[in-house]
Amino acid sequence: MNRRHMLAALLLLLSTGLTPAHAGKGDGGLTAYLVRHAEKAEGKDPALTEAGQERAEVLSERLNAAGITAIYSTDYRRTQQTAAPLAKRLEIPIQSYNPRDLQGLVDRLRQSSGTVLIVGHSNTTPELVALLGGDPGAGMTEKTYDRLYMLLGAGSVNVTTLNLQYGGPSKE
Repeated sequence: MNRRHMLAALLLLLSTGLTPAHAGKGDGGLTAYLVRHAEKAEGKDPALTEAGQERAEVLSERLNAAGITAIYSTDYRRTQQTAAPLAKRLEIPIQSYNPRDLQGLVDRLRQSSGTVLIVGHSNTTPELVALLGGDPGAGMTEKTYDRLYMLLGAGSVNVTTLNLQYGGPSKE
């Protein structure tokens, strides 16, 4: 299957709410889903708002069948709460990473295979996409909450980046 057909098939699967559970498995490859935390309240280390909690649930539903084997999040409440519904559903722990050491996380990921979810921030998620070999596209603002990156072959020579929307649109 050529690259164009593979992308068309993936887009068709994702548009129906299904995900390629086999992606990144068996070939030593890595599939990475990256998101910024969902909508947050104000203040220092804020929790998610009601809209943010709803978005975290949508993310959990969307990635339930993706074959996620590991979930990474910073230690902030908003990122942990974004990852929590999927972690609970899949019964896997959330592993913390330091947002000031993105290269350290990338090095850790390159030693693994499977399918992972990484929850970050507006200033770290696009940088992580790039460090894993993907194209983050347009910049992410403080109001962007609906962007879901899917990197197939993350960190290898042939990285395919899908930039999808999930949940309702961000209110910018």
